[in-house]
Amino acid sequence: MDKLNFIGEELNRLEESGLSVHVRTVDGPQDAWITVDGRKVFNLCSNNYLGLANDRQSKSASQQAIESFGVGPAAVRTIAGTTALHKKLEQKLACFKEVESTLSFQSGFCANLAVIPAIVGREDVVFSDELNHASIIDGCRLSNARVIRYEHGNPDDLRGKILSEGSVRRRMIITDGVFSMEGDIAPLPEIVKIAETCEAITMVDDAHGEGVLGRGGRGIVNHFNLQGKVDIEVGTLSKAFGVVGGYVAGSKRLCDYLVQKGRPFLFSSALTAADVAACIASVDKLTASDNMVKQLWENTGFFQERMKRTGFNLGNTKTPITPVMIGDAALAKDFSQKLFDVGIFAQAIGYPTVPKGRARIRVMLSATHSQKDLTWAIGHFENIGKELRVL
Repeated sequence: MDKLNFIGEELNRLEESGLSVHVRTVDGPQDAWITVDGRKVFNLCSNNYLGLANDRQSKSASQQAIESFGVGPAAVRTIAGTTALHKKLEQKLACFKEVESTLSFQSGFCANLAVIPAIVGREDVVFSDELNHASIIDGCRLSNARVIRYEHGNPDDLRGKILSEGSVRRRMIITDGVFSMEGDIAPLPEIVKIAETCEAITMVDDAHGEGVLGRGGRGIVNHFNLQGKVDIEVGTLSKAFGVVGGYVAGSKRLCDYLVQKGRPFLFSSALTAADVAACIASVDKLTASDNMVKQLWENTGFFQERMKRTGFNLGNTKTPITPVMIGDAALAKDFSQKLFDVGIFAQAIGYPTVPKGRARIRVMLSATHSQKDLTWAIGHFENIGKELRVL
């Protein structure tokens, strides 16, 4: 008897419903144009907002770090020690984010899994935006705290749900800064006011805000001039910074506490020296100039304005994340395949990543895109939209 027979049945169901995920193979570095499944295509899938994933200075720093520190850390930082590079990265990130301290992790996902269970537990309540990222959801599950979801981006609903709660040990409000599937921005000023009134801890996951929002890409807290008002910021180094990794930013006391209590820090090996050195180079480059951020926003305005003029529904995006709303999951997959056939790499997103009936093509804009190429891509979007009767 095959005890895992249900796996095949589920895979068939996903395929038949148009919800199966097809992972394409990329040959070469991330850039505006890349080679996918053996063909050159225009890349509208990557979170490489600023083009730093293939940055010359970052690659050189990474190569030098391998010569100096080798290819692996050999154990967790609390056992084998940490490198000078890790400390340097954390100091530079703290300066960039304008906080006392940061602590780096293997990914933004790991950072959320580290901080949430370390701050709240069974006696506590977490108030979580209903569209928060899966890493926040999993971090809340691991904490064993009671989770109350509030309506997406709705401060009034959040306020009502906090006020309806009785006596608890700790209240914690968690939100994405920029929502990765919708592209909209959390109403952080209102959330901070509610937290101050109710003595709640505030935490924002700014994975898609760094390198995008705020002065020189410093993120949503800077964007709203809320420095010192948000208790915990979680960030990633795998999107705008172009490498891999995550971090928690806040007070020195918070970071010292996570060294003692953050399980991904305590029980999983750190980022490699090559990754850390590349991250340092990216932080230095972004600190030195905001030209890449300005170019990203110029491309965003250009593409989104013309797509709307063409007739596409882009939802409520306020950022370079551009959801081209299709609705039906199978139709979205067909649209994505037709785009690929003409040389455009833009993947369909369906359930469970987004709700049923809300499938879309998620376009991710980058500073590396040229307006000539974007114009070319918009023309193909229009042609395919008409062919599939989306327009």
